[in-house]
Amino acid sequence: MPSFDIVSEIDSHEIANAVDQANREVGTRFDFKGTNSHYDLKDNVITLHTESDFQVQQMRDVLVNKLVKRNIDTSCLTSNNIEANGKQVRQVITLRQGIDTDLGKKISRILKDSKIKVQASIQGEKVRVNGKKRDDLQQAIALLRETELDMPLQFDNFRD
Repeated sequence: MPSFDIVSEIDSHEIANAVDQANREVGTRFDFKGTNSHYDLKDNVITLHTESDFQVQQMRDVLVNKLVKRNIDTSCLTSNNIEANGKQVRQVITLRQGIDTDLGKKISRILKDSKIKVQASIQGEKVRVNGKKRDDLQQAIALLRETELDMPLQFDNFRD
């Protein structure tokens, strides 16, 4: 029986490269001279450190630009509020990956409502889709690509 997995993963090596490039650009830009502005990356959390709210917005734009150039979907970013602490201002950006149960239920509901002859089952942080025909699975992939979800999806492990 043909099947495939729906996952939501990000390449941590590409994230690290994008953060390094953004750090380099902020370090050489004239409007950030002497502000000790930098990015920190730890466990899928990027922290922006600078001196003003306006500079945080500019740093976020630089980071998003670098991520897009490295083919990372920016819909996996979750920004917290800007925190002011004396002279320093910081913002925490969390990188989400994996399909939680709510999104898994939403995906299975979309597939069930579409009347395509496939079954979806939630297995941890991925959703496995089974069907009798390969064409049905390809229809399901096309349907999910058209659907606007708040997480980027990848389709792995396609088996006949």
